Amino acid sequence: MERKVIPYARQWVDADDLEAVAAVLRSDWLTTGPRVADFESAVAASVGAREGVAVSSGTAALHCAMSAVGIGPGDEVIVPPLTFVATANAVVFQGGKPVFADIDPETLLLDPEKVRAQITPRTKAIVAVDYAGCPCDYQALQTLARTRGLILIADACHSLGASYQGKKVGTLADLTVFSFHPVKHITTGEGGMVVTDNPEWAAAMRRFRNHGLSTDHRQRAQQGTWRYAMLELGYNYRLTDFQCALGISQLAKLDAWVARRQEIARGYDAHLADLPGISLIQTPPQVSHSHHLYVILLELKRLRADRDQVFQALRTRGIGVNVHYLPVHLHPFYQQHLQTRPGDCPVAEEAYERLLSLPIFPGLSDEEVFQVIEALRETLEEFRLNESSPDATMRGLDADFPITAGLGN
Repeated sequence: MERKVIPYARQWVDADDLEAVAAVLRSDWLTTGPRVADFESAVAASVGAREGVAVSSGTAALHCAMSAVGIGPGDEVIVPPLTFVATANAVVFQGGKPVFADIDPETLLLDPEKVRAQITPRTKAIVAVDYAGCPCDYQALQTLARTRGLILIADACHSLGASYQGKKVGTLADLTVFSFHPVKHITTGEGGMVVTDNPEWAAAMRRFRNHGLSTDHRQRAQQGTWRYAMLELGYNYRLTDFQCALGISQLAKLDAWVARRQEIARGYDAHLADLPGISLIQTPPQVSHSHHLYVILLELKRLRADRDQVFQALRTRGIGVNVHYLPVHLHPFYQQHLQTRPGDCPVAEEAYERLLSLPIFPGLSDEEVFQVIEALRETLEEFRLNESSPDATMRGLDADFPITAGLGN
């Protein structure tokens, strides 16, 4: 009998979500209708921003942000290497050049000092990626950006619901980008949003998502006209009304779902902190982590296996671990087009060889959390090199647990 695999992430869609979508499907507006603006207002209000612009994906949101701030040929944008390729690709879409600044080895977040070293007269913006759901050091990055006249963009596709020094993600940069992919904190199927306090940027992004046109279909219907003008080159990055209805319904559950993710993370922390063969990523004290991912680092010198062997062993045990990410500068496209090479970002490269993402999502049950911990313990025992008193620091599953959420499974 085939073993059921616990995925690293999955969406949670309930009856309220289904009814919200069905209500729009029964309405007159499936796209460019009223639910789009409703969703934009709801997300902006929830994070404390003035403007929200909903688009078809997190990638589209990154592209909109780059366009709004005027990234173009000859411009450089500093990005971290440990991120999804879309962070850098959005710069390339506009003809700009992504410049990779290495990460902090303790947090795996963009290192402000490495950013400083990469600034040139061509630098126009910095993209801070809140890897795994942990906000970057925004105080240092804001100071650096303001001192050097740069735009600070937060790639917060991992960190909806997080905060830094008591301020919500969405208020910490000039523009903040969110993703609503099914593995993220809330979902619209596919979808994304940019939030900002700058109304001119917001207006530019609304045109950009709609072919660069001066009006959309609903605006023309309200005005009783067919006329429109293409003011600049844009794309079809619109998000539908039924997706926005799903997003509004999901947003109402965000706080509870982030709390559950944090609860699962605390459970992992309690049982994995002293487990031989791994180390945990440090969370700075000034942040509230929203745990899109729970990432561990293998201590390969204590194991007779590499990361891929551990990955396969855990998959065989029914644990759907994943890897986030191959550093962007090591992808063939960037090596060919920007002449990036191994050794450019040694901290990110070393971390990549060791990292694994464990399952974490609101619907993950306490029993499944135990299964993950036990499978990891068994796998590490299987591959662990002989050490004196190898089990001395191995924690059993008798610590203060279970974690209780009251959310059901």
